[in-house]
Amino acid sequence: MEFKPFKKKVWLSTPTMHGEELEYVRKAYETNWMSTVGENINEVERISAEFVGVKHAVGLACGTAALHLAIKLAGVKRGDRVFATDMTFAATVNPIVYEGAIPVFIDSEYDTWNMDPEALERAFELYPDTKVVMLANLYGTPSKLDEIVDICNKHGAILIEDAAESLGATYKGKQTGSFGTLGIISFNGNKIITGSSGGVLLTNDAECAAKARKWSTQSRENAPWYQHEELGYNYRMSNVIAGVVRGQYPHLGEHIAEKRAIYERYREGLKGLPVSMNPYDTETMVPNFWLSCLLIDKDGMCEQTRTDKLASFVHESGKSCPTEILETLAAYNAEGRPIWKPMHMQPIYKDCPFVTRKGDGRALEAQRTGDIPFGCAEDIFERGLCLPSDNKMTPEEQDVIIALIRKCFE
Repeated sequence: MEFKPFKKKVWLSTPTMHGEELEYVRKAYETNWMSTVGENINEVERISAEFVGVKHAVGLACGTAALHLAIKLAGVKRGDRVFATDMTFAATVNPIVYEGAIPVFIDSEYDTWNMDPEALERAFELYPDTKVVMLANLYGTPSKLDEIVDICNKHGAILIEDAAESLGATYKGKQTGSFGTLGIISFNGNKIITGSSGGVLLTNDAECAAKARKWSTQSRENAPWYQHEELGYNYRMSNVIAGVVRGQYPHLGEHIAEKRAIYERYREGLKGLPVSMNPYDTETMVPNFWLSCLLIDKDGMCEQTRTDKLASFVHESGKSCPTEILETLAAYNAEGRPIWKPMHMQPIYKDCPFVTRKGDGRALEAQRTGDIPFGCAEDIFERGLCLPSDNKMTPEEQDVIIALIRKCFE
């Protein structure tokens, strides 16, 4: 079968707009509410809190700003340790360092690709004074949230739930973003709904919400002049951005259904290959299917070599690897990407602690021989990739992508 490159690029995940967004933006423009106050912000906060099932939501400039304020609200200070998801985007972890704290990376587990509860319990044995856990729900799949919450409660730790990728996903019928003392969602341009940017801090604590609003508007005191008694930030959400988010919310369920259909078409179309899709527990979890991901079986991997910035492979009949598939998709004008490179493998965080369910990951890693993946997160990164998951991709385009992937295994 011969293939031609797509005339129009098939993207990983892009905004899907509907029209209502423009009406709310126009209203902000016509009423001159163009700054960080206005009806759109109020409504985004109300809708977010109501949808997720928390008492308070604070609209902020981005998900990273929400994570930073969550770290501050959790009382993290310079020199503290914070347990954090290892396989995630750097934005989950960077706010820990903004406050001068030390991230301790917790390995993933194969059932969900999220934080391993067994590794988290081991981390508390190694660092019992740690009082904050930063958890991310990867690619729209909930973590084992009951287990994580129980472990945090057992050790008196505050849980911050990074639900940037998982808005609309549920665990045992409860929305992600509502399990921690603090939670966040993101409206970045590639998320399940978007404002082009923007994020929300979620909490049931009225005092935390009030502090976040104050800090996000440069910590101005209630005085006739500009009075500042603590450090503040320019983190508040724009009323214009909020208008886009407000217009997107009614379409969240529609977007999730479209993303799920993409996931199911991949799963069906790739049957018979030595691969599996990003997993979840069908009894307790309903993901939002933000990105469809592929994991190649160990015996289905061809030789692949990666440095910090380059990758190469040697094709083998009946086998493939993420590098081969991604390069093939790119050659035909379709966008995939590697799985998040684990934080313990990142040069900037190479000296931070890393914990697996077996114990101190750095010490164990130093003992290994041979160039093989160490820990679950590293293994998933080695064998996994994110597939084109844009909900404007047609079934016909997806059929071609599936055929291209199958061709890589010939």
